[in-house]
Amino acid sequence: MSDTLIQSAAPEAAASPTTAGREAPCALLRMTRRFPRTALWNDSADPVQLAASIGFGAVGATCNPVIALAAVRADRERWEARIAQIHREHPTATEGEIGWQVVEELSTGAAAQLLPAFEATGGRNGRLSIQTNPQLAFHTDALVAQAERFAGLAPNVIVKIPATAEGIAAIEEATYRGIATNATVSFTVPQAVAVAEAVERGLERRAADGLPDVELGSVATIMGGRLDDWLKVQAERRGLLLTPGALDWAGVAALKNAYRIFTERGYRTRVLSAAFRNRLQLTELVGGDLVLSPPFEWQARINAADLELDERIDVPVAPEILAELSRHLPDFVRAYEPDGMAPEEFASFGATRQTLRQFLAANAELEQLVRDVVVPAP
Repeated sequence: MSDTLIQSAAPEAAASPTTAGREAPCALLRMTRRFPRTALWNDSADPVQLAASIGFGAVGATCNPVIALAAVRADRERWEARIAQIHREHPTATEGEIGWQVVEELSTGAAAQLLPAFEATGGRNGRLSIQTNPQLAFHTDALVAQAERFAGLAPNVIVKIPATAEGIAAIEEATYRGIATNATVSFTVPQAVAVAEAVERGLERRAADGLPDVELGSVATIMGGRLDDWLKVQAERRGLLLTPGALDWAGVAALKNAYRIFTERGYRTRVLSAAFRNRLQLTELVGGDLVLSPPFEWQARINAADLELDERIDVPVAPEILAELSRHLPDFVRAYEPDGMAPEEFASFGATRQTLRQFLAANAELEQLVRDVVVPAP
């Protein structure tokens, strides 16, 4: 096996959002034109970045506490003024409530930017994906209630619900109520399959009750890079000496396997690749009927490199890589095999715990930012 499987350095200086699309070669625009089934989403709701990404052919975007925090910090003067205004208008609102008002306003602005794509595709694309509060990850009824609220913000909202056992139940109920869903906090094939099955149950319930058939554009995210992150933690803890680069293929392997299963079973949900850590999480999935959602920094870097993005969705991961990962890392087997975990185990999977803690921390940071505006430090 090659000792140089992949170059996986983190993105460095990227072209600015205002110049990337005009002055740099646009590999992503070529990709979206050549492979129209492969949908490009921007992994941010920042309005400037999203406008540039739409120029590359993007037809979707996402928002969560981490993204909202970054967007607020990128335009701090505007958002601090807005936070102060919300506080004046709603003096009894908590810091958390004000923070989520900001998330909602950021999301509705991005949804407006995507509305033309939504209308052009009949609702399959042009979606703004807004994440439910991570504090609700284990409360089905609360997740459904927040999904209903978010669905009312704009016609092209798709609601991110965590792929915990409770979240999967919420996805079924939300689907039944005609709410578009995107599974998040999802890293594995069994989670993606459970999500797709929940969507099918929700759609079948709608049909049985005579409710109208609607295009929800449902997607099941696999955060491939975060699966890689977790397996690297496991490899370090076990003192493993794996082939250089092998661990960068784990998330890609899970995404390819999920896509194969979804295609064979005819699920009405698309796989979505998120949490980029290397270019494989885009280049190895091109050509499929799925969604690729890289951060804007990765998009700018891919365009600057002028990568030739060819169809590789059906090219399997090298069997020696799969064998090495399976032999040494039980959590890879749990993530790769469709029956590797039961829904009751999703919440205890290491990547789930790691990511939920990060989302909760970002939620707390957003509240702290609101606090600093409302009650400035002396």
